[in-house]
Amino acid sequence: MLLSMWAASHIALQTSLQKESQGVQRQLTLYAQAMVQRVDRYRTLPKVLALDTELKNALSQPLSAADVDVINRKLELANGASHSSTLTLIDKHGMALASSNWRDARSNVGEDYSFRPYVTQALSQGSGRFYGIGLTTGLPGYFLSQAIRADDGTVIGLIAIKIILQELEGEWRQSPDIVLASDENGVLFLANRDEWRYGLLQPLSAKAAQHIQDTQQYADQTLQALSYRISPAAQGNEGVLASFSQPKLSDSVLWLRTNLPNSAWQLHLLHDITQSQAASRWAALSAGGLWLAASLLVLYIRQRQRLASLRQRSRKELETVLNQHAQELRTAQDGIVQAAKQADTGLSRSLQHLPQGVVVVDPLLRLVAWNSRYVELFRYPPSLMRVGQPIEALIRHNAKRGLLGKGDVDRAVQRRLEHLRSGNAHLHESAKGDGTVLEIRGNPLPDGGFVTSYADITSYKNTARELRNLADTLEQRIAERTHDLAQAKQEAERANRYKTRFVASAVHDLLQPLNAARIFTSLLPAHLHDEAGRQLAQRVDKSLASQDAILTSLLDISRMESGQLEVRVRDFALSSLLEVVHNNFVLQAEHEGLLLHSVPSRLVVRSDEALLRRILQNFVSNAIRYSRTGRIVVGCRRESRPHGDHIRIEVHDQGPGIPAALQKEVFEEFRRLDEGHADDRGTGLGLAIVERLGKLLGHEIGLRSTLGKGSVFWVSVPLGNAAAVAPALQEPSPSTRSDSPLQGAAVWYVEDDPATRDATCALLQRWGCEVPLAANAPEALAFAQPGNAPQLVLLDVHLGQLYGPDVYAQLCERWGQQPPVILLTAEGDSTLRRQAAERGWGFLAKPVRPPALRALMSQTFLRGREGGDS
Repeated sequence: MLLSMWAASHIALQTSLQKESQGVQRQLTLYAQAMVQRVDRYRTLPKVLALDTELKNALSQPLSAADVDVINRKLELANGASHSSTLTLIDKHGMALASSNWRDARSNVGEDYSFRPYVTQALSQGSGRFYGIGLTTGLPGYFLSQAIRADDGTVIGLIAIKIILQELEGEWRQSPDIVLASDENGVLFLANRDEWRYGLLQPLSAKAAQHIQDTQQYADQTLQALSYRISPAAQGNEGVLASFSQPKLSDSVLWLRTNLPNSAWQLHLLHDITQSQAASRWAALSAGGLWLAASLLVLYIRQRQRLASLRQRSRKELETVLNQHAQELRTAQDGIVQAAKQADTGLSRSLQHLPQGVVVVDPLLRLVAWNSRYVELFRYPPSLMRVGQPIEALIRHNAKRGLLGKGDVDRAVQRRLEHLRSGNAHLHESAKGDGTVLEIRGNPLPDGGFVTSYADITSYKNTARELRNLADTLEQRIAERTHDLAQAKQEAERANRYKTRFVASAVHDLLQPLNAARIFTSLLPAHLHDEAGRQLAQRVDKSLASQDAILTSLLDISRMESGQLEVRVRDFALSSLLEVVHNNFVLQAEHEGLLLHSVPSRLVVRSDEALLRRILQNFVSNAIRYSRTGRIVVGCRRESRPHGDHIRIEVHDQGPGIPAALQKEVFEEFRRLDEGHADDRGTGLGLAIVERLGKLLGHEIGLRSTLGKGSVFWVSVPLGNAAAVAPALQEPSPSTRSDSPLQGAAVWYVEDDPATRDATCALLQRWGCEVPLAANAPEALAFAQPGNAPQLVLLDVHLGQLYGPDVYAQLCERWGQQPPVILLTAEGDSTLRRQAAERGWGFLAKPVRPPALRALMSQTFLRGREGGDS
């Protein structure tokens, strides 16, 4: 048994650790990717600044105070665009000439950094990198440097950027695990727990210690060695088990590590293995329980074999006894009555065979007959047991012994005598002081008198008590099973989060090539001269639009499940929202032979306007898709609730209706009805998104439908404060505006995907735009110079290793002005969208729809003209 318990525990621990290590390794890989991306984001900035002519001139000649001030401000502007920590210009002697933190009291300007490795590496090798604590600011950071060369190739200085990595620690603190980063010497320089920072994974060599001291890499921080022991007995596929005594950890942890690319750094993750240890213990207990169960089974079988022969011999005797007992029970009452009629000597022989104690009294409540069992149960003295004895004497004798309970004796006796005189049948239970439980039955006799039987039911009561104990045990086992199910639910939720991240990443990669395809198909009708070709192009565009809708819906579901979809609840007028929904679908409804009607409303509601619009658009789109004739009406209906007034926005259609059995299923993913148009049956995700948006906003979603008459989809929204909504400014009518603002407009398009770049360039030229430049980021930076700034910049956010907003800042610096910009990205990052809105930039998510791009470009040019006129 002990050997099986050990084997089961070991196997369960290994299996659980392998599963946990796979999940933890994925998390560690995500942390490593985030850390590498943060460094790579700034890696090209020193290289770009090293080419700056103004910085070269500053290193080639003595600088006045005014020159230093100009360079300081230039570095401050560049640092503000890149959101790094510090940019510093250093001459070939290691002296800091200018810095972006020149305004701070602890500025880098004038400091000697010749002993720092990133300075010596840049001067000797052309570039350098180094992590350490800043001697001037006291803040740790990662330094990247690039040599600045004169026209003849001579190194005349360097530019250094300091990247603050401590923000990563804040992100790591959200994890229950311990996340650490170590350098090439095993020094932990990043940690999500303070007591682990600046610890040593292994003792420093003399050379490493001298290097750290010479470069003052960690300033005055004390480097303390960690005390830990690695267990060779058990480990996961990609990690080891370790126990730490300094810093102190109560239990062993699963230690996984990964190397960071392009550096000697390692990322570590210490994961709690309490669940694996619990699984190991349960496996050991289960194995022991199986052995005990097997032993008990063997003993039980042997006992059954010994009793088999005895059971066979006694079976016939038992059947005889049972038949006799059944006959006795059937005739017991008759025997008692007959004995009462014939009794004249008190102790009746006809009552002796009964297992119950029996006593019979006449109409005057005097003893007529009894059996010996009755005398045994109450231990009456022989002097009391005689024919003609009043039953009151026996009752009073029992009362004096306390068998009738506490209280007045005379009252208890009279209560029982009155019950006998009443002649009413009765049945109740009574417990004696020795633990015996009696079942008392009383019945009146036909000619007067009363017969009472006393049955000993103690064994029955004990059996019932054991059954209650068994029920309590079962309830405890159910509670333990419920706890196990809760743990399984947590594991399922964790797997669902990993699935959500995978879906978001896959959809992002699929949207990028789909963007180019959508733009190319929008250009096809202008190059096709036959009707068949144009119809084929329209079908291709519809197919791509359907694919776009599926991917966008999957991405929306992924964001909602991961909690990344931003919600902005505010008070707004409902009229503008209903007008937008009506304008978006009125032409599509007319094309399908339907009439779309919206009932105006002056109410103010409280919700997220963009997400509520998506709910209504999905309702109206489904109504058009599944209605063949008739009207579609969008309107509002007030409703009163205990916690505030609400308004129900309803969409009525005259479609075929939905059966009651399918009304709940239509809100599930990829559930579609067969009654839609043949060429447009939807993706099966619209109502699934509606249900999730309703839960996210706290709005109730509902449906009522009648077969053959139509359906009503509705959403309940709380009413808002009308006073908090400012009156909207009247937009100028499109008819009063001049011709297309895109005609002759100069537009630069910066994109690293050639297919998307060619398609968009052709689309812009078709609209009458001039495109002087359609290239990637390095080509755009090389082409930009004062005086050739365009009227509008279309800019991709992710340009290889470069970041779109950073490239825009460099272009504006070279132009000497800031033209309007529209960001294009395949990522629906709510933070980036908010930042673009705060800066007045345009924002479109890929795949870009040509009508949306043209509308946003026209609005941008018109705002620019109105701003210039004012």
